Amino acid sequence: MPDRGKIDDATFEEVIAPRLGAEREDVALGPQHGVDFGVLSVDEHAIVTATDPISILPALGFERAGRMALDIVLTDVAVSGIAPTHVTVSLSLPTEMTDDELALAWNGMATHAESLGVSVVAGHTARYEGIDYSWVGGGTALGVGDPADIVRPDGAQPGDAIVLTTGPGAETTGLFATLFPDALDLSATTVATAQERVEDILGVADAKRANEAGTLHAMHDATEGGVVGGLAEMATGAGVRFVVERDPAPIQPGVWAVCGAVGVDPWTVSSAGSLLLTAPPEEATAIVEAMEASGTPAGIIGTVEATDGEGAVHLDGEQVEPPRSDPAWDAMARLSE
Repeated sequence: MPDRGKIDDATFEEVIAPRLGAEREDVALGPQHGVDFGVLSVDEHAIVTATDPISILPALGFERAGRMALDIVLTDVAVSGIAPTHVTVSLSLPTEMTDDELALAWNGMATHAESLGVSVVAGHTARYEGIDYSWVGGGTALGVGDPADIVRPDGAQPGDAIVLTTGPGAETTGLFATLFPDALDLSATTVATAQERVEDILGVADAKRANEAGTLHAMHDATEGGVVGGLAEMATGAGVRFVVERDPAPIQPGVWAVCGAVGVDPWTVSSAGSLLLTAPPEEATAIVEAMEASGTPAGIIGTVEATDGEGAVHLDGEQVEPPRSDPAWDAMARLSE
């Protein structure tokens, strides 16, 4: 199992999946590796739910950090095709966090929730010894909608086009440039440009926009393991081949410089805010146009092909495997030292 980050497939299948509590008929979709949300069936409605840790990074500014943290929680529901509607927030804060800092972080969360039409319905807030930044709690998002509107990450179909929004490595670039500006050995101008990538982490609005712009067969966010990791989860889940090229992918300013400076491949590092979508080609074109019209870069980076049921990702003509552990974790440990 990786030393840092998400557990691997084998550990999930051996430890988590066999022991999921009571079996209930209203659980339409339970925990699955590579699927970020679950689904409950209540009357004629689908309740989509997802849980994520909350990370508050003071270097981002507490208000912005709160906004980013909440958006990451909500995105795991948004990629289901059902917009998030409710959220619960549990904050286990370090003792050194002041009331003023808490107020700023909470204002960032609450204001962002309001802008997305999301209500906070429950929570827990406390300070405890032994808690350090940045992992300070967790959140559970919910979305209520029509079961027919659900889009799964494993729904790709042969003939689909593959769309990537925002591009690889933007999240890691923005965070590293903000947290470790003096350790990058880059010009001040390049670092400042790279720091702007923090704003690319927001994904909820893009997921909603993509869903409204065209018919989607699959949608996933490129978090741990990056774009390659996300593609692999989607292809494996659907039992298809993803044939992808790097050249058409959007690359945000500063990504190559920062990722090169810390020795990581932007295609394999966490890229929260970047979405992977599959759709019929004409729908994919409409989605790209809608994204770019809103200011989010996007591109068609490949196609989906049928196989004998084995999922695979071919990148620039070579089959690739997802990283065993996100390289950003090791890079962050090195920079922290």
